[in-house]
Formats: sequence, C-alpha cells, structure tokens
Amino acid sequence: MRDVCVVGVGMSQWGEVWRKSLRQLFVDAALEAINNSGVDRLDSLYVGCMSSGLFVGQEHVGALMADYLGMPGLPALRVESACASGGLAVRQAFIEVACGMSEIIMAAGVEKMTDCSGSDATFALATAADQEYEVFHGATFPGLYAMMAHAHMDEYGTTREMLSAVSVKNHKNGAKNPAAQYPFEVTPEQVAKSVMIADPLRILDCSPITDGAAAVIVTTEEVAKKLGKPYIKVLGSGAATDYMQLAQRDDMTTIKAATLAAGRALKMAGKTIKDVQFAEVHDCFTIAEIVLLESIGLYEPGKAGPATLAGETALDGKFPVNSSGGLKSKGHPVGATGVAQVVEVYKQLTGQAENGRQISGSPKIGMTQNMGGSGASSVVHIMEVA
Repeated sequence: MRDVCVVGVGMSQWGEVWRKSLRQLFVDAALEAINNSGVDRLDSLYVGCMSSGLFVGQEHVGALMADYLGMPGLPALRVESACASGGLAVRQAFIEVACGMSEIIMAAGVEKMTDCSGSDATFALATAADQEYEVFHGATFPGLYAMMAHAHMDEYGTTREMLSAVSVKNHKNGAKNPAAQYPFEVTPEQVAKSVMIADPLRILDCSPITDGAAAVIVTTEEVAKKLGKPYIKVLGSGAATDYMQLAQRDDMTTIKAATLAAGRALKMAGKTIKDVQFAEVHDCFTIAEIVLLESIGLYEPGKAGPATLAGETALDGKFPVNSSGGLKSKGHPVGATGVAQVVEVYKQLTGQAENGRQISGSPKIGMTQNMGGSGASSVVHIMEVA
C-alpha cells in the first residue's frame, strides 16, 4: 500500500449563501484546492453530498461537478453516508491512491441547505434516521440527541454547564475562523437561556443549517514532494456502521461506530489515542462532542463533560478539540463537513491556521471523526505532519 498525502485544500464561503448555487460553491472550493496544491491534473473526483436531490432538486452530482469544473470526462462519483458523506469521500480517495489506481484525486464535499423551507430541510435531514421506526413516530435529530443527552446525564451526572461549555469553547474557536458561519463568542448564560429545541438541548447546543463546500487534493508522497507545497500524511483510515435506530442499541451513552472506526484508523496508523494531539469531531450537538470524546477512547465514560468544563479541550488545553469552531460555529453543510475537518487538520499540522487559532507546540498528529445521523456511520482519519 502506497503512502497517501493531502496537499492543498480549499473552502467556499459558508453560511446562508444566497447568491451562489450548489455547483458554484463546489467550484469555489475545488479551484482553491487546485491552486493551493499546484497540481496540473486530476485522475478522479469524489464528491460527498447527502441530499442535494431534496435540498435543491439536483442528483447526478459527480458528473455535474466534473462538468462545471471544466473537466468533462473525469471519473467522478458522488458519495453518500448522510452527514459522514464528506469523510467517506476522503476515505475513497485515500483507498484509490493507496492501492495504486490513481495518483492525484480530489475529495470534496458540498451541500446547499438554505434554498428550501425549514420544514423541507428538516425532512431532508430526517432521511438519515430510521423512517419506519423513528421518523414516522415524530423523531427528529434534536429529539434523538436529546434522548442521548438525558441517558448520559442519568448515567454519569453530565450537567447543563458541561453542555454549555462545549458551545462556548467552539464558538470561541469559530470566532477566529474566517470561514465560520457563526464567528462570534457566546457565554454559558446565553447558551443555557437560548431557545429550547428538544429538552435539554437549546438552539445554541445545535449546529446550524449551512450552505458550503470543501475540497482537498489527495496524492502520493512522491507527487507531493515534487509539487513543493506543504503536505501531510494520512496514516490511517477507519469506517464503521451501527444500528440505525437508537432503540436497537445496547447503550445510548456511546457511539459504537465511532469506537470501531477510531480503532481501525489507529491500528492502520500504528498509533494509539495517546499519540494523537488534537481532533476535529462531529459536534452536531453539544452532547455529541462529549459522547464522542469518550467513544474514541480519549476519556473514560462520564469524564469528557468535566474535562470540557475544566478547559482540557480548549485551544490552549492539553487536547484541543474542534479548533475550527466545529459544526457548532463553523457550520454544517452536511456533505462537506467531513472534508472541512481534514482542511482544518491540514492547516493545523502545516502551521497555517488563521487569526491566532494555531495550536501551540507545533502538533504532529491529528484526527478527524465524522459521522452520519445519530451515529449509524462513522469515518475516522489519522494524519501526521510530513
């Protein structure tokens, strides 16, 4: 298996982007990644996209994006795994380079979520849950994660203050990220008093609806060296699935797919979680970040909430989490999120994080954890500075 690297990354504008289409958001990110990497060709393209058919009425996304990028004829494929679509696109590019089929691949993700009504967006997102046994009975993702939050609170004593601490931290980081949808700080009091969505989750516990795209260039180390640009190595990639519906799971206080995916990625990388110095995790809700930090093995069950409250996961903490601002502040265009996580790790490992957001101590190894729905799928990557 060949060594695989990321060289060159790009992101479009994120937020409620009224004046740009799905395809234009993709092209903005794609061209930035191409320009930053210095590549003169692509061998193939993977596009993570969850629900473009429901959000904007557009399917056949791979061919469309190759066309609009000015590369008709390019092998191009849309990848879907709900909110893990972007992470899976990166994984597919990793596999294609590692096995020797191609040398230079773009892994991208895109979603245009604000061109439909709020109810239509809710419907589209709900397709990532079990339609017959959850959605039919009125379950939404805020509701499902609220159940996970209550289970965690009952089992481990997790508190409202711990949930708020996740939001406060991620908004503080996102305030320094020029790509963030919500680049402002919040206080614990503002989070705790914000509008209730699904008890105990309030609006400032929830990631937003977002338009945006992200792209990375995945290639061999030989090509990366020839390009003469900063690059990082992808040491390991892991993926896993779990039961779709919460009712089938043995324990709602953990996300087994994340545990399995992290274990597989770390094993491939020849590392343990203790070797990882920072991570981007899928904080679609504040409780998700707490549960995930325990699921990937960074903290024992019930310990991630107190650690967050104590500042251990802050930008200047012993293990920074979501230096980008995470889904909570940066935004969550579902198909693009997993790719944007890789963009952030690339920036941190190459010392290019903006506006004082750079993690101190020149970190060497970072992790991304991206997941779909309420954790029915998860993708993890371990990356190292070259």
